[in-house]
Amino acid sequence: MQPDHRFCIIRAINMKEKDGFLKQMENLKVPEVNPQEHPQLVKMAIMNADRSAALGVWLIVVPCYFLFCVFMYYFSHIRVGTSWFAAMFTLMSSLDKTPYIDFLGPVILVLLPIICIVINSLAIIHVSVQKPGPQKSKVREFSVTVKIKLWNILLILLSLAIAVIFIGYVMTENISMSN
Repeated sequence: MQPDHRFCIIRAINMKEKDGFLKQMENLKVPEVNPQEHPQLVKMAIMNADRSAALGVWLIVVPCYFLFCVFMYYFSHIRVGTSWFAAMFTLMSSLDKTPYIDFLGPVILVLLPIICIVINSLAIIHVSVQKPGPQKSKVREFSVTVKIKLWNILLILLSLAIAVIFIGYVMTENISMSN
């Protein structure tokens, strides 16, 4: 049986390439980094922006549905007790009249959008404090960075609008009841 010469030639070429690669690696110049001059800044989000956007959508679905029902109830002039617009009012009023779960209405309509604002804000805002170094001035720096994530910003604005609408409604309702 004769030895396979092609295998020996390929192996010799690979050995030459490996030697050349090793020589190149040995001759590489490593960049010099001065740790005192190089700012050590790692921007890490507290929450994932995509997950917080998905959670934010679920947190504002019920308040948005309630606002939609209010809008449709007053502007479509459907006053039938069996319509699904009136059913939302009946549900919210029954929650308000039940003694042990009367807090559930404000939680759903105000607290959930506020939680959505907090969660999405934590996902896009980065805060860092840089201590003074020997080469820099003796002043500490406080830096706030906002990542531009469209869905998170839209959810923050929508949640803020929902919370302001419900808080404004409660304030005007209390003022009108006191007069």
